Amino acid sequence: FFFIINKLYIIKLKMNIGLIGSGGREHSLCYKLKQSSKIDKIYFEATEKLAKEFIKENVQVVYGGGGNGLMGHLADTIIDNGGNIKGISPKFMQDIEWTHKRLTDLEIVSTMHERKTKFLEDIDAVVALPGGCGTLDELIEAITWKRLGIFTKPVVIINTNGFYDPLQEMLERCVSQNFMDKRHLEMWSIVEDPTEVLLKIKNTDDWNRDALNFARNE
Repeated sequence: FFFIINKLYIIKLKMNIGLIGSGGREHSLCYKLKQSSKIDKIYFEATEKLAKEFIKENVQVVYGGGGNGLMGHLADTIIDNGGNIKGISPKFMQDIEWTHKRLTDLEIVSTMHERKTKFLEDIDAVVALPGGCGTLDELIEAITWKRLGIFTKPVVIINTNGFYDPLQEMLERCVSQNFMDKRHLEMWSIVEDPTEVLLKIKNTDDWNRDALNFARNE
């Protein structure tokens, strides 16, 4: 699974990495993205570009289950091109009809916390597109879990239109001010183009599960 974030909605993508790596091992991607449709078209274009990369490589997507904005556009692109996609949504979102109507695989959970936990279960990567506070929450939580050695998979941030430049600066400031270790800068990767995501994931080693020890001794 690659966990992809956009607007910081969590989306899980399941992909067959046998096409980008070795064997036929099934990988999962968690995908985070924005629900709103009131954003610049450049972000929709990046979402569609990424979705088509996943389709090309037989990636099964697991995402937040939304039917509008970038979430809906991701799902529409996957479904219209014969791909596989699963949604994970809290019940209240289904009750107000935020979920995608064309999903054939939709898991309903009780709370947002349960949803976030499921996003990071048995996934192979986290991928974040631009988004709002929800996306930032989920992205930072994934990085935090990685810092503690709870989550060890690649985290790839898609910096469309320089959106994540301020976040990168803030995280680097955390290191320069000694709130984080310099090694923690290796916990995530930033790419400018969605076509770089799968190669970046393939070339990124899993994080050290012993991370908690050096986090404790910073």
